[in-house]
Amino acid sequence: MGTYTLNINNQSLKVEAEADTPLLWVLRDELDMKGTKFGCGKALCGACTVHLNGNPVRSCSIPVSALQNMKITTIEGLSIDGSHPVQRAWMEIDVPQCGYCQAGQIMSAAALLNGNKNPTEAEIETAMSGNICRCGTYPRIKQAIEKAIELSK
Repeated sequence: MGTYTLNINNQSLKVEAEADTPLLWVLRDELDMKGTKFGCGKALCGACTVHLNGNPVRSCSIPVSALQNMKITTIEGLSIDGSHPVQRAWMEIDVPQCGYCQAGQIMSAAALLNGNKNPTEAEIETAMSGNICRCGTYPRIKQAIEKAIELSK
């Protein structure tokens, strides 16, 4: 068991965990941040997506020991009040059906728009291809990303 200091949502947080404990479980079990979801545990579905130094990553596959000096942003840190353009667009378009995958979807979309303010349809599809929605809300997800682009202008 080791002690790790992590920069999560612009806060320095200390956690005790085994070196190989995935970030997902540190967030959920040690820090009580339940917004990041467990989906497959193999980095295939995208439900556990967070930002690591601004890039979307699957928190189920990154050990806590590899995160020193890195900036981690979870869905809770995207905005406190839901005012991020992607969150606002998700609400306006009413994207979720069951909602389970949506935090990961939002985090992938936010990372895309942080790096590309006006992505093409192909770039949106590529950026979102790693996120699976079992309810099939893909058309609304795409529509919400397009709405977020408008809201960001």
